[in-house]
Amino acid sequence: MSEQGPHAPGSENVRAGGREPVFLLPGVITAMIGVMVAIQAASTFVLNQDGYGQLIFWFAFLPLRILAAQENLSLALPLIWTPFTHALMHGGWDHLLINMAWLAIFGTPIARRYGTVATLVLFFVASAAGAALFAATTLWSGAYLVGASGGIAGLTGAAVRFIFQPVLVMQNPETGERVPVGRRLASFADLAKDTRARMFILIWVVLNAAVPLLPIFTGANVQVAWQAHLGGFFAGILLVGLFERRE
Repeated sequence: MSEQGPHAPGSENVRAGGREPVFLLPGVITAMIGVMVAIQAASTFVLNQDGYGQLIFWFAFLPLRILAAQENLSLALPLIWTPFTHALMHGGWDHLLINMAWLAIFGTPIARRYGTVATLVLFFVASAAGAALFAATTLWSGAYLVGASGGIAGLTGAAVRFIFQPVLVMQNPETGERVPVGRRLASFADLAKDTRARMFILIWVVLNAAVPLLPIFTGANVQVAWQAHLGGFFAGILLVGLFERRE
């Protein structure tokens, strides 16, 4: 059901004449998935080992460049774009598929509420925030970061601000019919009071903060960029209010 209305930030767009769109996903989400699939396909089926190495070198996020810049400033040049481009690359098809499912689930409500530009801005700014926290914790390790999870975490954090809120209903002045008009954006105080939102945030933080402790208990080295998840998530929570329409 469409939630179209004069003040419905959560409204969905339906084509004229009542026809449903061919794709259930918003166009921007479909396009993002398409770009990431194309890059992964090129990495797998087109590039040789040297070509893939060059792709990682120029477009993955490598915090060690910050230290290398002290010797040669030109080595830091990719830091201008790699905090963003790393989010379009993945370490394998399994990594990509998990992120695409996550993007479809949490990116869709953001795209429907705020549109294409806001979705992309939130995604890439959250990706950069995740990269910044990753750099702060891995600067000397030589590790590099690829994957959309930081940006998707930002969309998830943004969605938490409204997906748990009750649907607002207004009365049509002409027909008297009660019409749903979307969900309001929760304040930070509202998030703290709302049990579901509070538990979602708590579980998110605990699960990701526990990742570096897993090798102690399991002996396995888990390749999960928990820093990107946390940095992106809180960037989304903090920044989404900038895109809310002021009445």
